[in-house]
Amino acid sequence: MIWQFKQILYAAQRRVPLSTIADTGNPSVRALLDAHVSGSGSLPVPGAPDEYAALFEAAYPAEKDRRTFIDGMIGGAKPAYGHLALAALLKAGHAHLIWTTNFDHLVADACAQTYGTTKSLSVVALDAPDLAAEQIAAQQWPIEVKLHGDFRSRRLKNTPDELRQQDAQLREVLVDSCRRSGLVVGGYSGRDASIMDALEAALERPGAFPGGLFWLHRGEEPPFERVNQLLERAQAVGVDSGLVRIENLDEALRDLVRLLPDLDSTALDSLGQKQRWWTAAPALTGKHNWPLVRLNGIEVESIPTNARRVVCGIGGAADVRDAILAAKADLIATRTSGGVIGFGSDQEFRRVFAPYDITDFDLSVFEDRRLRYDSGERGLLREALVRGLCSVHGLDAQRRRNVHILAPHDPADEHWGSLRSLVGPLQGRIDGGKVRWREGVAVRLDWADDRLWLLVEPRIDTDDDGSTASRAKAADFARERTARRYNRDADKLIDFWTGLFAGENVRALGIGDGIDASFAVGRRTAFSFRVTP
Repeated sequence: MIWQFKQILYAAQRRVPLSTIADTGNPSVRALLDAHVSGSGSLPVPGAPDEYAALFEAAYPAEKDRRTFIDGMIGGAKPAYGHLALAALLKAGHAHLIWTTNFDHLVADACAQTYGTTKSLSVVALDAPDLAAEQIAAQQWPIEVKLHGDFRSRRLKNTPDELRQQDAQLREVLVDSCRRSGLVVGGYSGRDASIMDALEAALERPGAFPGGLFWLHRGEEPPFERVNQLLERAQAVGVDSGLVRIENLDEALRDLVRLLPDLDSTALDSLGQKQRWWTAAPALTGKHNWPLVRLNGIEVESIPTNARRVVCGIGGAADVRDAILAAKADLIATRTSGGVIGFGSDQEFRRVFAPYDITDFDLSVFEDRRLRYDSGERGLLREALVRGLCSVHGLDAQRRRNVHILAPHDPADEHWGSLRSLVGPLQGRIDGGKVRWREGVAVRLDWADDRLWLLVEPRIDTDDDGSTASRAKAADFARERTARRYNRDADKLIDFWTGLFAGENVRALGIGDGIDASFAVGRRTAFSFRVTP
């Protein structure tokens, strides 16, 4: 993220395309960016403890933009080996409490997979320091405390002023916790003063860190000087402490897991089985690569990890839609056997479903087994993805069973010039002006090769009045308009629609609180190829 901020600032201030400095792995590009930052006169020198926070604030001055950036960075993230290993340690009782400066939900997701429920982990964000103290005092393990706020919280802490003003009450809870147990620090650099102040204050309490203080440090470079000073002070007052050099946190936890035979490794084993080597079909290079069948599916590379889950006394999916409509709420939700699941503001969920006696309010994890068929979960994901695509591209959507028909909201807009050049007029009226038609596309989600695909099918969208005669005339018009779209024309249309959607990172609602739905769509359609035995 630091290199990304430097890229943005360099491109904006030097007025050059980002493509000219895209390869931040190149030493010459890094040197160029560092030289620019060093010469700014207003930013910390490269490598300074407050470098991240200052660059973040410079690149994204508005809090809303910083929140959106973080949401986009982590929206499609999935738990890695380290997260699942940490969840296994929590379940076995080898650890009870996690303090994190991260904003993501990956520890919660890992615990949901490991425990088989979303109720196992208590998560406390910056908004509720009193709750952290109460749960720790009551030993309601396991607990995760987010020192810098949850990424959906309105109180994200990313800028220098915000970091210096770390919530005093929550920091005091951290200091008091260090008096009761040991601490292992991993994946954290010690950049911001507020947390380092708390750890130093803890050392002043009698009997601090009874289980020791160990700092896991990646790489050959020395840690920040303040980390060294903290460990020296710890040793001076008799705390068992030290700097532990590691390759990375995943590797360190893997080594630890090998020494603990009592761990529940089911989720870890499942992750290992999903990791597989595969070779993509070769790209076309000439006429000799035929025969080939081009498919109209684009891989959905990432989907939301979870959704909000509300258990209440409401009826089926239609009742859920009616309740949302009646309340004029900006929610995307459906009804499943486990309760109402969906995306949107937590406040809106409570407002809409409170009349139906909410008995549980937690998270629902999307499981592959529920996405293999046209389930409520898959329908919810399709609706959220369609909402995001419509927002980005100015499309209207009509739901037709397990598909959505999308059509340009304003077909006269120049945004649709390429489509117009392929098919001619994009809208018109038939049946004496009673029925409006627009050039459009049908989209749906399907499961193949252990992943989700967005399927696109060019189609004519019509606003008939629902009568049999009107529908018949609309269907006849659509057949006549598309009858002569043979392979070459059909291929060009698929190219247009898949090219429009490909490579998109889509958010359904664009909200800053609650749970949003983020998707990443691939850049090329799938195709089948002759396999030589």
